[in-house]
Amino acid sequence: MPINYYIFLSIALFAIGIVGVLTRRNAIIIFMCIELMLNAVNLLLVAFSKMHHLKAAMTDITTKAGTDGQLFVFFIMVVAAAEVSVGLAIIVMMYRNIHSVDVNFLNRLKH
Repeated sequence: MPINYYIFLSIALFAIGIVGVLTRRNAIIIFMCIELMLNAVNLLLVAFSKMHHLKAAMTDITTKAGTDGQLFVFFIMVVAAAEVSVGLAIIVMMYRNIHSVDVNFLNRLKH
């Protein structure tokens, strides 16, 4: 499968995530859109890693080149899992205190 398909899919997912973050006011949906953007970047990293590995494997069959992107994705997923746990805890505490997950309401809490 050509790399262009992966690039277009990743751009589409990232754009959907950006639109969701900028237009929605529900904290949970904004959080999900941020995760969607992270997954779009992960998809692109894996695609480029695979492409780099295939090019390196043509010259040397025992090469380990191209696995760096996949290791990056692993660490991004670990950090994203920690982000999900902390972010959802913050959203739950926000709901318990103000009985809403609307981010516009948080601006009123500053004053």
